[in-house]
Amino acid sequence: MSDKSVPARPILDLRSFTPARVALGRSGASLPTKPLLDFTLDHARARDAVHAAFEAPRLAAELDALGLAVTEVSSRAADRRDYLRRPDLGRQLDAGSAEALAHGATGPCQLALVIGDGLSAAAVHVHAVALVKSLLRLLANGEAVAIGPVIIASGARVALGDEIGAILGAHMVAMLIGERPGLSAPDSLGAYLTFAPKPGRTDAERNCVSNIHHAGLSYDEAAFKIAWLVREGLAREVTGVALKDESADRAPRRIGTALPE
Repeated sequence: MSDKSVPARPILDLRSFTPARVALGRSGASLPTKPLLDFTLDHARARDAVHAAFEAPRLAAELDALGLAVTEVSSRAADRRDYLRRPDLGRQLDAGSAEALAHGATGPCQLALVIGDGLSAAAVHVHAVALVKSLLRLLANGEAVAIGPVIIASGARVALGDEIGAILGAHMVAMLIGERPGLSAPDSLGAYLTFAPKPGRTDAERNCVSNIHHAGLSYDEAAFKIAWLVREGLAREVTGVALKDESADRAPRRIGTALPE
């Protein structure tokens, strides 16, 4: 028998718990004007995010102001049209970038940090530098993680970080990249962590911290998870399905001082 003392909650209450499109109402057989216009605007913002120009020089200047050594590279995708139609080109460095990275490599490092435009340059413009600031503080605390040069990659897919990390001799690569825009978040940033990066790694061998934006994970929350996964991944020498995010339950293990050969 139901408890009639508890009033039924209207479906409109769901709007306070989710950005999903629920309880939009209807006008005849169609949506009311306002929800339709809101949908059209969000769709336009998502499309704009995909096609936005990547301001790599501006990003490099902001990272340089943090005292970071920055190098700019490009994938084999010649333009945005190629990037969207040929995902494979976004996973490979162009010849000039690969040669320049190899020539400038200074030896093994524990962590290579790569920032790529991905499918939302807007996400990188808005969130990358602030996230890097939070992440640097956490990686410097306690048992510091040695970070190599920061790489800014244009026309990048996630797997481009594998080739970059291999060239730099990095023990692990962290790729910060604009995620596929959604209708509620056109500027969401993701972080992908891969131990022993090299071409051919699969998504099962990565850890991902996603939905970093103003209505999602905060910079401090995301940086905490990323730093924990970096330290634990370096200690265990693994990432991906074998490494679960237990950052809320315990401290990471000691990394040790060994660097990759």
